[in-house]
Amino acid sequence: MRLLVTGGAGFIGSNFIRHVLNSYPDYQVTNLDKLTYAGNLENLRDIEKNPRYKFVKGDICDGEAVADLASDVDVIINFAAETHVDRSITGPEPFVRTDVLGTLALLEAAKRNNHKRYIQISTDEVYGSIDEGSFSESSPLRPNSPYSASKTSGDLLVRSYYVTFGLPVIVTRSSNNFGPYQYPEKVIPLFVTNALDGIKVPLYGDGMNVRDWLYVLDNCRAIDLVLHKGEPGEVYNIGGGYEIPNIDLTKKILHHSGRDESLIEYVEDRLGHDRRYSLDCAKVKSLGWEPQADFDSALEETVQWYKQNRSWWEKLKNQP
Repeated sequence: MRLLVTGGAGFIGSNFIRHVLNSYPDYQVTNLDKLTYAGNLENLRDIEKNPRYKFVKGDICDGEAVADLASDVDVIINFAAETHVDRSITGPEPFVRTDVLGTLALLEAAKRNNHKRYIQISTDEVYGSIDEGSFSESSPLRPNSPYSASKTSGDLLVRSYYVTFGLPVIVTRSSNNFGPYQYPEKVIPLFVTNALDGIKVPLYGDGMNVRDWLYVLDNCRAIDLVLHKGEPGEVYNIGGGYEIPNIDLTKKILHHSGRDESLIEYVEDRLGHDRRYSLDCAKVKSLGWEPQADFDSALEETVQWYKQNRSWWEKLKNQP
């Protein structure tokens, strides 16, 4: 099978490409990435010379470039997105451009080439916040930030191409991912790298916002399963099943980093900050998936990865 993976130089995309090349000796992967601040070819140094892998620098909003690449593959898996909530609050335009117009360009290319699958990688944030219980795939979409609104718009475009054109699309919505190669603006790598340098960790509000955490390799396995066994037109929630308030997560990070709680600095809460996310993942589990990573062990391994790969993240934190 020939895959076009967009945003493959980013955190989840790079882990997924490595997973595919290691799991399927006859699969070929083309990685289309614009290499924005969060795209990093160092994430894939170990496989860059693999004859079944090709990198192309480009923008998913470039319809001509996308169409050319799409003509030579069987499947598009779209990881490409602007994803950081704080950045979407101060500058939402790039989010609408990439997450909506970029998705549209990819859908058009997939439609034109009669692809076997189009997989849209989305987020639990499209559902908004939930005080009790868990979101199912049929829950209303109530995004609360420009980022989640742009992802919701992309998801709805994907659905429309299934209903209107019969394009075999699938959407995955995962909870918060963590693991190696995550850009150090997200909470776990930011707090880990700050702690390693003895810098305060900025905790929003009262620290009681709850997130469900998913190890990135478990997410890759789920996306792989959905690619091969998922039903066209369906949405699949993918969650780690480990909910924890941000304050407790912070304390665990500090412990694994060899620091105490004196590094915690409470800061003004994020605008429109969702209180709690929680996913019902029965549908993807019915395909045979279960998260394999133990959260505490995976978190400790992740901290160790950042300890051992300072050269990877220090240059990112020091760039303008």
